[in-house]
Amino acid sequence: MAKGASARAAARRQKDKWKAKRWYSIRAPRNPWSFKVIGETLAEEEALLIGRTYEIMQNELDGDFTKMHVKLKFRISDVVGNDAITEFIGHDVMKDFVRRQIRRDRGKVDDTIDVVTDDGFFVRIKPFIVTRSSVKASQKSETRSVARDVVLKFCANSTWINVQKALMDGSLEESVTTAISKIQPVRAVFFRRSQLIQEGVVVDDGPTLEEIKAEEKAAKETQESLDETQESLDSAEPEDNEVTTDAQVGDEAPPKEEDTSEDVKPDFGSMTVAQLKELLKKEGLPVSGKKADLIARLTE
Repeated sequence: MAKGASARAAARRQKDKWKAKRWYSIRAPRNPWSFKVIGETLAEEEALLIGRTYEIMQNELDGDFTKMHVKLKFRISDVVGNDAITEFIGHDVMKDFVRRQIRRDRGKVDDTIDVVTDDGFFVRIKPFIVTRSSVKASQKSETRSVARDVVLKFCANSTWINVQKALMDGSLEESVTTAISKIQPVRAVFFRRSQLIQEGVVVDDGPTLEEIKAEEKAAKETQESLDETQESLDSAEPEDNEVTTDAQVGDEAPPKEEDTSEDVKPDFGSMTVAQLKELLKKEGLPVSGKKADLIARLTE
């Protein structure tokens, strides 16, 4: 066998890896996102999904369009059937957003804070503070110290879930802003990055995956039922409705005299060209010309 033919035969015998792969739905963590579907991914085996990361913009997840510059990071930790369950591992603020906050006449204060939450999660948080005017080194140091104290106290008394919520909804930013405004007027405060370094105690709180899937199935069935009802209403002929209405009124609405009068002429303007031509054929009149010509012949 020629070399080219043997290579082609070997290629045909080789297993197509793409056919062996299947789609998995990527779901956000149980709390606080209730296993919301955030994407899809391909994999040949479930074990290959563990540890895979997935990124999504915050506005796509919770609909908050003021957070279009915030990128959330998730990591697949478990696979149940065709569902890949993730855990939140941090966020990033887009670099172009950070650059837009910095100007020549403004001050910049940034820091890196390692915190341990109440449930034992070790997290690294990086606050970024922009003042309304340039500041001295002593003011930067004091601002950094005050912001660090606020973050450390909040995280020490909060669970990792509550820290996530505070980072996402901006409540932790407001607390830091209030504290450092006594030192220097502040233009912007945000956390440009958070990173989960080590996990702690995971608390199973919120609906289970089975409950979420049952709700999704019920919502889908309800929507399909509504769509079928709407289709049946749209396909109903208006003539049938008119007949039913006439039958319902019955004796209450006697027929009008003008409807049975022979002197009343039909409304040619509401007829189609084909109907007008049929009437002309019955009268033995020409059927050529525009609609206005046809109506003129019938009314003569």
